[in-house]
Amino acid sequence: MNGLAAGLLVATLVVAAADWWAVHTDRRPVEYVLKPLTMVVLIGVALALEPSSEGARWFMVAGLVCSLAGDVFLMLDERFFLGGLVSFLLGHVMYVIGLVQLDIEPLMLAVGVVLVVVAGGAVGMRIVRRSADTDRRLPGPVAAYMAVISAMVVCAVGTLVPAAIVGALLFFASDAVLGWNRFVQPIPNARIIIMTTYHLGQIGLVLALLD
Repeated sequence: MNGLAAGLLVATLVVAAADWWAVHTDRRPVEYVLKPLTMVVLIGVALALEPSSEGARWFMVAGLVCSLAGDVFLMLDERFFLGGLVSFLLGHVMYVIGLVQLDIEPLMLAVGVVLVVVAGGAVGMRIVRRSADTDRRLPGPVAAYMAVISAMVVCAVGTLVPAAIVGALLFFASDAVLGWNRFVQPIPNARIIIMTTYHLGQIGLVLALLD
């Protein structure tokens, strides 16, 4: 990793940690600045590093931009939740395409499918069903989102790149906690769990470009 990318990565970790502190101490105005700023700096990392695949880099950057939009939507009023969901769904489509550019081992795709079914099948179905209690329009988009993020995890496992696999699993865990906390039942310290796993997951996906 070159010096600029390394410096921006350190800056990303510093801003993300500050955002986790803001979440933990419930300083919402600070969160509104630091949460999107973390993604802005991480986009800088993706643009500055020297990737193993130029094509993968641009799809990953597109995914990060969609994630940034999703972050902004989710910080707004409740009625923007669907906009955030769609933004992240599109982001995961970009990540899937980007991960495929890193080369996929077919056998590991099967391992990824088993992992997703075992780890997330029951949880995902429960979240989809209970989302209807909040808004009858949600089960379809939530199910579509679960399918796309599952595909992202499968592709990450298929790359055999450790950073991609860890990043994808952390992202999956973040969204599982978010969905369960929002639609099924409250989870203690859910917000800080969601944000730490989310940011570390995004960082992992970007670092996968270095393999």
